[in-house]
Amino acid sequence: MSWFAIVLLVAAVVLLAAAEWTRFAKLGEVRGERKRARRKSRLRVVENDPDDDDFARSVERDLAALPTIDEHEPRR
Repeated sequence: MSWFAIVLLVAAVVLLAAAEWTRFAKLGEVRGERKRARRKSRLRVVENDPDDDDFARSVERDLAALPTIDEHEPRR
């Protein structure tokens, strides 16, 4: 088999793969959706306890600790 025939064969395979790429991508999406469905099935809802508001307090504390700028102060 000559080099020219090998190059033509490789070019044909690359062209075929490029033409069918969307089909290959869709197969991957279907598998990905199955994996995602399996992961989602293991999720559970965690109810918020109204008496235990540690998260809200920590957010308020962090916001209060942020540095602020005075809008009326001239910029340097």
